[in-house]
Amino acid sequence: MQIINLLNHGPLPYMHIDALQRYIHERVASQQAPDTFIVWESEHTYTAGRRTKPQDIPDDDVPVITMDRGGSVTYHGPGQLVIYPIVKVTAPKDVVAFVRSTESALIDAVSTFGIQAKAVAGRSGVWIDAANMPTHLESKLCAIGIKFANDATMHGMAFNVTTDLERFMRVIPCGITDAGVTSLAQLGVATTLENTAQALIPHLVQAYQQFLERPESAVVVHPNPTQLLEEALAQQTTPPPQTGVTWKRESVAKTPTKEASWPSQTE
Repeated sequence: MQIINLLNHGPLPYMHIDALQRYIHERVASQQAPDTFIVWESEHTYTAGRRTKPQDIPDDDVPVITMDRGGSVTYHGPGQLVIYPIVKVTAPKDVVAFVRSTESALIDAVSTFGIQAKAVAGRSGVWIDAANMPTHLESKLCAIGIKFANDATMHGMAFNVTTDLERFMRVIPCGITDAGVTSLAQLGVATTLENTAQALIPHLVQAYQQFLERPESAVVVHPNPTQLLEEALAQQTTPPPQTGVTWKRESVAKTPTKEASWPSQTE
């Protein structure tokens, strides 16, 4: 299992890493590359999944790009740790179990920071209880949006470390109106993206072993992640329809999409 760590390259363009994940995903799915974690930080970006409704983006001036994942709209940006687990899974795929294992692994990892987190039935992600929030709202610390394609996973999780939470106020995060968003910084934890990644990834690696076609708990850091990124950008193929294009309210209102129920792909 390998880690492609791009954290020391600063915030990166969202679609550049999308090209990288598709490049890696194709190779993992065909077993030409080992199971991989891409670890990175995004430039300011709003993305819309296929469940995004017009009311989820009340501000027409917010630039949003559409992605081939489930869920609604969310924000990515500096201070947020993004992890894409791209792993080959055994058949039959148990998507519910994979998402639940992801949540459990992250909750266990968060406890090492002295934070008590939880899962919420019917809502993916890692949550902080309302009683522990100044807003008195259940608040999401980490969003999870995992897609299965060709028996391999893609997309992943967005964990708020020092994220500017005001950015979430321009949209309805994940289409949920009765909950908030939080970060480690807001919860009183002073740490870095790198330290957070080092805390989370071992728990994820262990949690995923039961699903892997090629179980492997040893982790190797790729020596030249920028070279992989350059290769991906040079060889990138056309993404799926309505992926990476500007989200338009009119197209959603006129042509509602159908999607498998949660959590086959979720945010």
